[in-house]
Amino acid sequence: MRLLSQHIAGIPFEQPGEVVKWLGAVQAQDYLAAKWAVAARTKDFTDAAMERVFAQGSVLRVHLLRPTWHFVAPEDIRWMLALTAPRVHAVNAYWYRKAGLDSAIFSQSNAALVKALRGGNQLTRLEIATLLQQAGIATDIPQRFAYLMMRAELDGIVCSGARRGKQPTYALLDERAPQSRTLERDEALAELSKRYFTSRGPATLDDYIWWSGLSAPDANAGLEMARSQLEHEAIDGQTYWFVTSTSDAKDRLPVAYLLPNFDEYMVGYTDRSAIFDASHIQKLGARGSILVNTIVVEGRIAGVWRRTLRKKAVEIELSPFNPLTEAENRAVEIAANRYGEFLDLPVALAYAGA
Repeated sequence: MRLLSQHIAGIPFEQPGEVVKWLGAVQAQDYLAAKWAVAARTKDFTDAAMERVFAQGSVLRVHLLRPTWHFVAPEDIRWMLALTAPRVHAVNAYWYRKAGLDSAIFSQSNAALVKALRGGNQLTRLEIATLLQQAGIATDIPQRFAYLMMRAELDGIVCSGARRGKQPTYALLDERAPQSRTLERDEALAELSKRYFTSRGPATLDDYIWWSGLSAPDANAGLEMARSQLEHEAIDGQTYWFVTSTSDAKDRLPVAYLLPNFDEYMVGYTDRSAIFDASHIQKLGARGSILVNTIVVEGRIAGVWRRTLRKKAVEIELSPFNPLTEAENRAVEIAANRYGEFLDLPVALAYAGA
């Protein structure tokens, strides 16, 4: 059901913006991985096409929710920031103080950013750090610049611009998302709750609290406002909320998927026991399935994979936890080739230790 609700299985979306809007937000601190996470839910989108979408501003990248980098749709960015920024500021308060940042400095920094970026200017981090220094705002203290920019994002001043080569840039949010919606707080709570349980159900309230970064009372209030549009079922003492999918994955797509690190199929839930056998935890590292690329077979994590980009091919090394059947191997090969199509490169497939 989660594969279907997240559109990993079933009918893919036509456009990346549709994926991001459906999911509400897509974790995106690993930029290449996040592009694949979105493309894996679309029909035949390549990395180059994803770059064009990002450059055009059809998908934006900004800090919100827990917080970390997320892809978000331009029309959703303002109400999501307004809803989640106060909690992020509370989490960041200690670090603001440690970096010597206060409301006066944030105001000065935001004003300098508006002046520098107005009129469609898009600047790299180094360029912005230099102009802030010139404006008398120190950026050489560890983490100070990062928190200045995060605050500007949370205040709705800046968001992602088009990349300049491999360098990310910042742009003014007013110019990048002029049609962004605003919602009253209760409307925003209801909308985010509905969006989460529709796109990631079956999921629990605790899953939603983890993903959204909201307080338990706010998350519960949002769920209560959205519950008339949801179904629920109790399993092993936990209540799972969801919307029954009208899609059907049977006999349509391979039963195996190569998903990237931080994919919403893993990071969207605090309890991942439904998709993962805890006996393999040591093979996934300290934070489990969040930090590694995963091989998913029949909805469960069956191993990990890594890629090495070469000039004329992408090398994909597979490390299944247990030997795969012939049918599973074939499904994994199909999934690997789909990733090669995303990169527009042939695939050189290998198994770890082979």
